[in-house]
Amino acid sequence: MSQSGGCCKCCLSFILTVGLTVLFMWLTLRAEKPSCSIKNFYLPALNRSLSSPGNATIFMDLRLKNGNKEKGVYYDPINVTVRSFNDSKNSLWQGMVPGFYQGYQKKATKKVTVDTTGLNWTHVAARNDSAVFRVDLSTRVRFKIVFWKTKRHKLAVRANVTVNEFGAKNSKRDIKLKSGVAEIGIQCGKVAIFLGVLALGLLNF
Repeated sequence: MSQSGGCCKCCLSFILTVGLTVLFMWLTLRAEKPSCSIKNFYLPALNRSLSSPGNATIFMDLRLKNGNKEKGVYYDPINVTVRSFNDSKNSLWQGMVPGFYQGYQKKATKKVTVDTTGLNWTHVAARNDSAVFRVDLSTRVRFKIVFWKTKRHKLAVRANVTVNEFGAKNSKRDIKLKSGVAEIGIQCGKVAIFLGVLALGLLNF
């Protein structure tokens, strides 16, 4: 009996140690996705206050925020796709932001230009209604934890942008792009929970 009890205590101690270790690793490695928003969006061709609005280039300021503590972010080149809801073809155009590194709890503003060829903006502006676009942002990110870098994780977010008669976004606030990469360490968290439940079961055995 004593040997059996000692073996159970040893196994329980091992399971608790492993569980706490995995939980610590999960808390350490868990990282939040970067926050992405549109600070400025301007299309001169839709500015009805101009006498001859001919510039069909979209000018955007993207704001990227790394809210993680002690975890930097490496961005691959960021692909920006703008889709128009103002014509039957739902025309789309693309721009890009070069990859870069962002320190922990840092903000970055990146300028993007998108050439919107193939659409008659004079006709769109003549409707006297708001133009609507969808902006998609996609890239892959790696998190830097001390001297270690995680594998690449997909980041894909989007938002609709309504443009007023001056060719600028209608909202005065930044427009947040939503839906994207999941947190790192979810699988470790599941393992830690499983080990915790198993340990409680052995205690009640």
